[in-house]
Amino acid sequence: MSAIDWTDRFKGTKALPRSVRDRLLNVALIRDHKKGYQVFGPENVPDSLIFLYEGAIRVSQTSGNGRDIVLYRVDAGESCVLTTACMLAEEAYNAEGIAETNIKVVALPKMSFDRLVAEEPAFRSFVFAAYSRRLIDLLRVVDDVAFGRIDVRLAERLLMLAGEDKEVAATHQEIASELGTAREVISRVLHDFQKRGLISQSRGRIALSDKSSLRAIAESQ
Repeated sequence: MSAIDWTDRFKGTKALPRSVRDRLLNVALIRDHKKGYQVFGPENVPDSLIFLYEGAIRVSQTSGNGRDIVLYRVDAGESCVLTTACMLAEEAYNAEGIAETNIKVVALPKMSFDRLVAEEPAFRSFVFAAYSRRLIDLLRVVDDVAFGRIDVRLAERLLMLAGEDKEVAATHQEIASELGTAREVISRVLHDFQKRGLISQSRGRIALSDKSSLRAIAESQ
């Protein structure tokens, strides 16, 4: 990995001047973690900016009553907006990041991050552009939770989780966490989908029997 120019992996870093990319290569650390590893958690103050080279990280928050909501996912080729925000504010996380797969991360130590932000306008612009994009995504999550129809959001999330497959491996509680609602609400809507022939269910699995109809629901908003 050390011989690989990891800055080619990320759209933002790839566009940086060669001199800035070389500085990044000199100071960043490469780390490998197994599926299920807690990349960060509540009350941790970040010491590095995270670039995800391989895998996926699920970022979620737990409310006072114990209900989870998935804020966003960090996919390969992306940086983590929450890490950026907490580093800029020098505050602890108020959410948890868990590796959904085996992951490879590039960690830019905070001291180097601060120096690059201060000394390299191109890097500073990259950091704030990525931060702005993710902030918009987070606002969309808030809007969906507050105002979105649950059947529309559920159909959309089932299609996203299934991808090219026809089955989703997830419990009702896990999907409720994805959508920031109660398990009972998800169970009710899934039961309705099943009665309409859109899905079938078994323990911990949901088969998408009619993807086209689910897609029509997802696009009906």
